[in-house]
Amino acid sequence: WMHNEMLQVEGKKMSKSLGNFFTVRDLLEQGVPGEVIRFVMLSTHYGKPMDWTEKKREEAEATLRKWRDLTHNAAPSELPDAVFLAALEDDLNTPQAISELHRISKELTPDQMLSSARLLGLLAQENDPIFWPDLPGYAAEYEATIRELLDLRKLAREKRDFESSDRLRKGFADAGLIVQDTPQGAVWSESPNFDPKKLEALK
Repeated sequence: WMHNEMLQVEGKKMSKSLGNFFTVRDLLEQGVPGEVIRFVMLSTHYGKPMDWTEKKREEAEATLRKWRDLTHNAAPSELPDAVFLAALEDDLNTPQAISELHRISKELTPDQMLSSARLLGLLAQENDPIFWPDLPGYAAEYEATIRELLDLRKLAREKRDFESSDRLRKGFADAGLIVQDTPQGAVWSESPNFDPKKLEALK
């Protein structure tokens, strides 16, 4: 990572005399995920002063959790988003590139999200439980049940059986299963209150 401007902490110059000096290793030892540190640093152009704040750290972690949920069951597309690439080609404009990632996430295209974000070293394939201990994890043993229920919902929609479709939609929410419809199909992830028993009851 290159940066040729002043480093600040909460709006003040980082220095030992002010007692606000720390290293990346210090942050990692405090339990801050490396991915979060990278996100905060990339949010500032390399030619401008970078200000590390607790608010930025919290916002970065919340954003990455949301993006990991969105891309949980997805595979990266062959090519990253073109507008995202254009931002990087413009003097390595990483803040604009991150803005484009926000746009891509709103478009619910997890495959493009993965291939683009990974160019910045974000949303890496491994989901390290040391750094993301309480991130909702997808329980593989329920995959068959979830796919079966999603197929039932799809069939109900095709038959215009809105009563059954609404029942399944509400059932997913009650069971703590987050379902998002994308052009590539339904993408799902668990919320912290995921309850497999409620999911099984929908069958």
